[in-house]
Amino acid sequence: MSAHAAGALSRIDVTSWIGGYPFRDVPHPEPDILVRVLEREGFTGAWVGHLPGAFHRDPVPSNRALYAALKAHRDVLHPAPMVRPDWPKWEEMLRTAVDEGAPAIRVYPTLWGLGSGHMALAELAHACGEAGVAMHFTVRFEDLRQRHALDSAGDLTAAHVRQVARLASPVRVVVAGASRELIEEVHWGLTPEEQARVWYDWHWVWGPPEDHFAHLVRTVGRDRLAWSSWWPLRLTQQAQALVDLLPPELATGAFGHGGVVSQR
Repeated sequence: MSAHAAGALSRIDVTSWIGGYPFRDVPHPEPDILVRVLEREGFTGAWVGHLPGAFHRDPVPSNRALYAALKAHRDVLHPAPMVRPDWPKWEEMLRTAVDEGAPAIRVYPTLWGLGSGHMALAELAHACGEAGVAMHFTVRFEDLRQRHALDSAGDLTAAHVRQVARLASPVRVVVAGASRELIEEVHWGLTPEEQARVWYDWHWVWGPPEDHFAHLVRTVGRDRLAWSSWWPLRLTQQAQALVDLLPPELATGAFGHGGVVSQR
């Protein structure tokens, strides 16, 4: 079995967006283009966020725009709207996400000024666990060396993820854009039960010659790793290239098992 065929069993893209990026031009951020990209790269669907809304104070207008833009493509593009837990009526944002069939909600603590111990994040985690919706965290949108001077929020920390994963609530957590170092800092700081509720996309992990990805497959395990395209911010072929470059003994088997891509 080829690496591509092995990964096709759970080929849901957990990290993609539509809409423009405030700090540079991005190619074709329209939903109909994303549908074609997913088909080209062998994805069966995607969890889609609204990229410009990540930088807005109030998520509601962006969420509305997301639902409307994806309406014609709901068989492939699944909305992953934002829920800001320190904002008025955030519970209503979550209820609307559930009603819209969202498999996950996007959370951007560093952009919103929420520390790892903020009680609002814990409240949101409990609510997501009860609703059966995953929490999706983005570590970064761009490398620090490429960021615009106005993009001053820091990267998501391992503490943010660990605090949520350690809650008794059975919330599923997806971490996008993490390096090997951050993945290990989160994973090895959790109990086995907590580890089983956290997945990581590997789009920002190094391949050969450092072979960070192969190391994570051996140690953290492929069940904790989830497919992503990172459209429109990064080359969509990155995830597949890292799989294709795995050593032969690691080249078979599916990624992202354990329920991260299960649809509500």
